[in-house]
Amino acid sequence: MLHPVYLFLNIGTPELMLILGVALLLFGGNKLPELARGLGKGIREFKDASEGVKREIHNQINSFDEVKSSIDPNISNTTSAAVPDVSPLDQPEITPVQHNTYTTENHPHQTEIK
Repeated sequence: MLHPVYLFLNIGTPELMLILGVALLLFGGNKLPELARGLGKGIREFKDASEGVKREIHNQINSFDEVKSSIDPNISNTTSAAVPDVSPLDQPEITPVQHNTYTTENHPHQTEIK
């Protein structure tokens, strides 16, 4: 099975062989082990740095949980939230609207233009 770095880059076996062949032609057999060592060191440093970041995030989360539990011991989990008891709302009182009907008898039309 290929290394996870190669799977991340979506490089298959034929592409990897082509890249290694081109590198062998460009740098020669003597220089290639030095380049591989340098690449290995770079990948290892990157992995160490990412592990350090993960460790720091976990430490911050744990310290947050400790502070939270020291403030209120009743709080046990950050994801649980207390839901207040809510009583259902009373039904509003609905009153019908009085419709006033207007007729032309009550309001004669204006025939003159002013």
